[in-house]
Amino acid sequence: MVMSVFHSISDLIGHTPLLQLHKLDNGPCSLFLKLENQNPGGSIKDRVALSMINEAERLGKLKPGGTIIEATAGNTGLGLALIAAQKNYALTLVVPDKMSREKIFHLRALGAKVLLTRSDVNKGHPAYYQDYARRLAEETPGAFYIDQFNNEANPLAHATTTAPEIYDQLDGDIDAIVVGVGSGGTLGGLQAWFARHSPKTQFILADPAGSILADQVETGRYGETGSWLVEGIGEDFIPPLAHLDGVRTAYRISDGEAFATARQLLQTEGVLAGSSTGTLLSAALRYCRAQTSAKRVVTFACDSGNKYLSKMFNDDWMRQQGLLSRPTRGDLTDFIALRHDEGATVTAAPDDTLAAILARMRLYDISQLPVLENGRVVGIVDEWDLISHVKGDSRRFSLPVGEAMTRNVETLDRHAPESALKAIFDRGLVAVIADNERFLGLITRSDVLTTWRNRLEH
Repeated sequence: MVMSVFHSISDLIGHTPLLQLHKLDNGPCSLFLKLENQNPGGSIKDRVALSMINEAERLGKLKPGGTIIEATAGNTGLGLALIAAQKNYALTLVVPDKMSREKIFHLRALGAKVLLTRSDVNKGHPAYYQDYARRLAEETPGAFYIDQFNNEANPLAHATTTAPEIYDQLDGDIDAIVVGVGSGGTLGGLQAWFARHSPKTQFILADPAGSILADQVETGRYGETGSWLVEGIGEDFIPPLAHLDGVRTAYRISDGEAFATARQLLQTEGVLAGSSTGTLLSAALRYCRAQTSAKRVVTFACDSGNKYLSKMFNDDWMRQQGLLSRPTRGDLTDFIALRHDEGATVTAAPDDTLAAILARMRLYDISQLPVLENGRVVGIVDEWDLISHVKGDSRRFSLPVGEAMTRNVETLDRHAPESALKAIFDRGLVAVIADNERFLGLITRSDVLTTWRNRLEH
């Protein structure tokens, strides 16, 4: 087998494989997944980033050593950061604060400056990420606002690369393509190309519940904007590049369905893909199951799931969002977020050093640990205990946690009434829950609020 040698990371963008899915319920249809997560930056947006930067250079809008500014939900930013680093451009990205930590870490590792802004405001608000980025570009001398939402090089990337790739991979026989809309570039570019080369191909919209785009397709009117956790698709306005009049059908997909489908895709087909892929695949499966005759349907693995390991693929995070349930027991264990009997509680032993405890806190992003001896809680250690005991003397980090922990702990039997929790919280403590002295887990104020909220939503 002859292996190609490439001379630039940008040469690896595109020409992604098409995987036929066999282990999901897709009715009478053949369902294909375009693996855009295999682009070097990990998403379909690598194509767009390369196209927009090349076009800006061609038009003289971007000079050597210049600064690029963009508003992005993450993946366009990663693509821009990848290309900007190769071409020695400075890059500043304005991103909504719901972006996963992994994406932010990746962006900063590539050298991008990342500015977080609110995700709970709509277009027109000064903190809205697109308005913020546009204003920042106007205030920054020599900056170029790449503006993917109004940049014709965005759909051009898909009209010149993505669309013909799909057509060639399936020998021109494609009945439907399921897409999501963020900037609208994927939909606009694919529609333009297929209208010329395969007019029979229908376009299906996968839209997060809470976005207004599905309403626009179905009724021609704006619906009421909600909120959603899926990243990168869905909008509270109609992107100029999104030609929704060419969309045949739209499906609203909840966060819960999208995340469950993405997790199922990994477990059944071995594809680690992100949250928007879950939305697209959910819609594709619904469309396929609604058909009465065989059709060939394409959708996308928009980005890699490795950017969502702390969120969508994290059971604890899913439970905190009310998106993953477990059997209830009708007692205080229902309030425990991290159950010790499930191996989820991070603990300490009395002879662990303070240095080891601090490292454990940093590793698991927690601020307190129960100290266990023979399966029983003998104390709690938190960051304040470490500060109080070390007192600026780094040598004291070698001392055992048994000397620094708080022994004033309140233990409740799992069958105690919920009202007993308030009395403990009123004293500024956390509740230790046990079953015949066997430690089950901790309950904090946040755990109680999360449990109550989940009860309300279900």
